Amino acid sequence: MYSRRARPVLSIVLALGALVIEPAVEAAVLTGTVDANGKPVAGAIVSAVAANGASESAYTDARGRFTLATGLGGEVDLRIRKRYFRDDVRKLDAAAAQAPLAVHLVALTDAKEISEDHPSLSYFSRISFDADEKALFSRPNFTRDCLSCHSLGNRFTRGPRPPEGWVPTITRMHGYLANADKAAIQHRAELLAQAFDGSLVSSHSEVPYDPLIAKAKIYEWKLPGTVVPHDAEYSAAQDKVYIAEMFAGEVVEVNLKDGALQHFRLPDDGMPAGGEFTKRGLPAPYGLTISRAPHSLAEGTDGKFYLTDSIGAAVTSFDPKSHAFENFAVGSQSLYPHTVHTGKDGVVWFTIAFSNQVGRFDPKTKDMKVVNLPATPSLSTPGTTIPYGIDISPKDGSVWYSKLASDKIGRIDPQTLEVKEYDSPVRAPRRHRFDAQGRLWVAGFSDGAIARIDVAKWDAKIYKLPVFAKGEIPAPYALSVNPKTQEVWVNDTMLDLVWRFLPKEERFIAYPLPMKGTYTRDVTYTKDGWACTANNPIPPAALEGNVPELICIDPLAAR
Repeated sequence: MYSRRARPVLSIVLALGALVIEPAVEAAVLTGTVDANGKPVAGAIVSAVAANGASESAYTDARGRFTLATGLGGEVDLRIRKRYFRDDVRKLDAAAAQAPLAVHLVALTDAKEISEDHPSLSYFSRISFDADEKALFSRPNFTRDCLSCHSLGNRFTRGPRPPEGWVPTITRMHGYLANADKAAIQHRAELLAQAFDGSLVSSHSEVPYDPLIAKAKIYEWKLPGTVVPHDAEYSAAQDKVYIAEMFAGEVVEVNLKDGALQHFRLPDDGMPAGGEFTKRGLPAPYGLTISRAPHSLAEGTDGKFYLTDSIGAAVTSFDPKSHAFENFAVGSQSLYPHTVHTGKDGVVWFTIAFSNQVGRFDPKTKDMKVVNLPATPSLSTPGTTIPYGIDISPKDGSVWYSKLASDKIGRIDPQTLEVKEYDSPVRAPRRHRFDAQGRLWVAGFSDGAIARIDVAKWDAKIYKLPVFAKGEIPAPYALSVNPKTQEVWVNDTMLDLVWRFLPKEERFIAYPLPMKGTYTRDVTYTKDGWACTANNPIPPAALEGNVPELICIDPLAAR
């Protein structure tokens, strides 16, 4: 057992909706219009940004009008942003009465500035992919191989360099996936050097306006002191968000009432730097030198959080009240515990990415079991199948996992541990979720699509994500089902936006995010229906401002 008192890092005061209104700060209402050349600009992002980086944002409607009620006190930067227009930034006192603003945006005309305003996806799409979609360097396999942990084509990665400049990076990345084929490494290096040669893009990838986004409000909290705050999970009992900080070996607690942060470090418990990888004489992923690296977390029925320790090959419990930790070794030659979920019975289930397994942990009895999954061929660079997402059916308690590198989805009987696998209807299945009707929703990372599966019949309906420029296919990392509305939220790692899918209308809504260079993760929901996700590209320098953050979208702020 181990506990560590937190160190406060950040304090932000908000005053809107369900957030607590501090008496010292009254909500200000900022209103105005945004136009360009006399025409209204719909879908522009209007952000009030405080000195500590906290921000609140709203969108303009079809007539270019905006209303942003904010509790950020003191002087703020008001930034109005729309892709392919120059930012309008002005300072104002958020607590003072404000007359309606008239903002006139200026379109970018310089080819380089226009190119720089494109999302990562526009640059990534310039790669000369193999035409054969089953080939190693096809677009689906390139996406699976090279976009799974970070973006390609963002400001950090798209700088020109010769093939030999790419070889060390690709060698390291292939090494994590147990592939040291020198010819493959050299060819990939040549493809990247050719695509990222410093020339400009002009595909004009533009997000279409949807009237529903004018009702939304976005909250952003900077997470200083973090490197890769990975998965986030909201706790209704605590009314806080907890984040697994993978590269610092911590749990980060975010208080949504005032934005205060606390950090809690996982105990080493005798585990060496590099964790289980070091013990086996293997290089630790990402060159990590910490002993414990939490990847995913889920709240249990006992009020504790259960984390997958990817480096230390363990499941770690965290008590949000006492801040105490306890590590439980997985054993069974497991390597890289990945995504975790808890069942109604309190049992913890998790995928184990590098050893083709799924784990089962009972917090009541401390019993740990490991299920060895069927050997299936890897379809691209990885030397393993990479069991990835996991969820539990609300109908019969069966456990369902995905294999990112094998295009398989499997079912585990929770009693007998019998395994049955199916062909995934979408390529590179990653995170998935059940809805209340027992239908399984899956994100197809390499297909730019999501699928709704009737698991009893294994019948699927596929929904392609909208494409905003020719050949620029989105990469949906994860999806989640809002437990109250049953709407499906889908993140995107290459377009600086989050998707909301309305199942009844079978319609996607794109919410452009205020920051450039985003790489969001799994979506979790507050009791008020906010959709929240961590924003943490690897490395943080890929993100505008260089500091990871927590993002929450209230889709119905303007009720």
